[in-house]
Amino acid sequence: MMMDRIADMLTRIRNAQTAGIEKIEMPASNALLALAELLKEEGYIAAVKAYNHKGHRYLRLTLRYDDEGQPIIREINRISKSGRRVYVGADEIPRVKSGYGVAIVSTSQGIMTDKSARAAHIGGEVLCTVF
Repeated sequence: MMMDRIADMLTRIRNAQTAGIEKIEMPASNALLALAELLKEEGYIAAVKAYNHKGHRYLRLTLRYDDEGQPIIREINRISKSGRRVYVGADEIPRVKSGYGVAIVSTSQGIMTDKSARAAHIGGEVLCTVF
């Protein structure tokens, strides 16, 4: 049984990029879909597709690579883990690589980027950072 679905998703992305794979699939959840859509909006992923197969929901992500074949996502890290949750106030939201990266925060208003959370003045649980 898988415990941390977000960590699993991030690991699948990392592994696929190391292997140079363009599309990856995983079981879907609302949180993973929201996270994937955010990564797409921020330009880290090319496409997100949610679909049903035999009564189960799946997520298909199309990863992005630059002209030299290097992955667009250079670093993707889980911050809040099941053993150690990381909660921050609106003024404590971390800046990733001086603002070049993105911290993804789960707030009472849903999952959003560090910039959106700061603008809305709401804190939450720091799920992961992407650079």
